[in-house]
Amino acid sequence: MTVRITWPQALAWRMERQLLEPVGTLSTVDVVRRLCGVQAQVASSADLCVRVRRRDQTNGDVSAALASGALVKTWAMRGTLHLLPADEAGVYLALLASGRSWETPAWERYFGLSAADIERLRDVVRDILDGRVLTREEVNAQIVTTPGYEHLADELKSGWGTLFKPLAWQGDIVFGPNKGTRVTFSRPEQISPHWRPLPAADEAAPIAIANYLRAYGPATPAHVRRWLARGRVSGRQLKHWFAELGDSLARVEVDGEEMHVLAADVDALVDSTPSRAVRLLPGFDQWVLGPGTDDTHVIPPGRRARVSRTAGWIAPLVVVGGVVSGTWALNQDRVEIQWFAELGRAPTAALGAEVERLSGLIGRPLALVVG
Repeated sequence: MTVRITWPQALAWRMERQLLEPVGTLSTVDVVRRLCGVQAQVASSADLCVRVRRRDQTNGDVSAALASGALVKTWAMRGTLHLLPADEAGVYLALLASGRSWETPAWERYFGLSAADIERLRDVVRDILDGRVLTREEVNAQIVTTPGYEHLADELKSGWGTLFKPLAWQGDIVFGPNKGTRVTFSRPEQISPHWRPLPAADEAAPIAIANYLRAYGPATPAHVRRWLARGRVSGRQLKHWFAELGDSLARVEVDGEEMHVLAADVDALVDSTPSRAVRLLPGFDQWVLGPGTDDTHVIPPGRRARVSRTAGWIAPLVVVGGVVSGTWALNQDRVEIQWFAELGRAPTAALGAEVERLSGLIGRPLALVVG
C-alpha cells in the first residue's frame, strides 16, 4: 500500500529533524553532523546556523570545535566552503571526488593541466604542507616555483579556489586557523585527530544518502544531486546508489509526488502534524540549501530571487511551518523583516518571540520591525 502524506506534514517532520521545532539539545558537532555539513563562506552565518538549533550553547562553540579538530573547514558540496565533522567529512568528499571534474577536456584547456598534472600537484602541495600550517599566499608562492606550474600564478589568487578544490575533495587539504585576516591550509590528518581517510565512493554513498534523507527527506535522487554537486556526479550514478540501498529505502507520495525516505522513518513521518512554528534563520541556512533554492515547497513560487540573490548570496529567512515566508536583515538594533504579503498577516507575536531569542544569541537587545 502506498503511504501518502502532505507537504505540511513533511516540512513539520523536516523541522524536527533539523532541530528547529523543537530546538535541539545536540552538541555543536552533532548539529553539523545532522545537517550533513554547514555552508561556511560567511563564518558568522555558519555559527548562527548551528546556534539557532541548540537550546544550550555558548558563543564560540563552533570556533572551539574547529580548534580541537572535531570540525574541519573545506571546500565540499557544490564547491562551496563547509564545516564538516572531521570523522565523517571523507564520506561526502569521496562522492565529490568520484565525479573527477578536473579530468574533463574543458578543465585541461582552461588551466593547462592534465589529469596527471593534477595528480602531481597533489603530491607537491602535500609536501609543502607536511608538518606545517601555511597561508594561502605561502602555498601559492611555492607552487609557482615548481616546474610545470609557473603559469598558474594568477589562477591561484582566485577567490574561488578552483585549483585547490580537487585537492580538498581528495582529502589532501583543509583550512587551518586564520593568521590574522589570512586563511591557511593544512593537511587534515595533521590538524585533526578525528580525521578518517576517504572511503571508496560506493562505500560512502549509502552513508551520505541516508544522512541526507534523515535531514532533508522526503527527497529524490535529483535533490541529492543538486545538493551534492550540481552536475559533478551523474544522475545515473545517483540513481544506482539509491537502488543499492534496497529495502532500507521506502517510497512515499507527498501530495502526489513520489519520493524516498528511509524505511525506518516512515512511521514518524506519517504521524507528524503540520506546524506553525516561526523561526528566524541566518543567511546561507541549510533549510534551503539542502533541498535547493528552486524547491517551491520550501520557497514559494516567484520568491526565489528574494532568497537567492546576486553572486549566490542567500538571504536570512523567516520560516513559518517550514515555508519561507519572508526575509530579514539586522540594521543596528533592529531586525527588519520583509514579509511576503501574499501569505497574509505576519504573525507579529511569534516573530517578536523569535527576535527576543535572536537577541540572546547575538548578545544585545533587538527590536522587531515588520515591512
